[in-house]
Amino acid sequence: MSRFTEFRFKAATTFQRRIGNPVTRRLPFQTLLETTGRTSGLPRVTPLGGRRIGNEFWLVSEFGEKSQYVRNIKANPRVRVRVGGRWHVGTAHLLPDDDPIARLRTLPKVNSTGVRTMGTNLLTVRVDLGE
Repeated sequence: MSRFTEFRFKAATTFQRRIGNPVTRRLPFQTLLETTGRTSGLPRVTPLGGRRIGNEFWLVSEFGEKSQYVRNIKANPRVRVRVGGRWHVGTAHLLPDDDPIARLRTLPKVNSTGVRTMGTNLLTVRVDLGE
């Protein structure tokens, strides 16, 4: 990873952890992903963007397997997603063969722009809801 890419990753994740996530997590209709901490076993809630399509929820992780929630999914794919203020249980699947840029074109534009701008290693994630 280049120095610039590493700097961008550290700057973005520090901002998200200390400012962005604590604020947006409190918004009543913010989409949230709840994973189980791979070490602690405690619920971990991450605000994110994505779209529900039928019984699936699609998102793109901007930092791929470096994202803490992706690392938690790898350890335990059982998750909950809050969409439109309502929680849904599901099973998350990491899709490294999916084209994340093409996928972002199908997701909400504001979030997709941010993911493309700040992202260093995009990874598509699909959550099968109701499982």
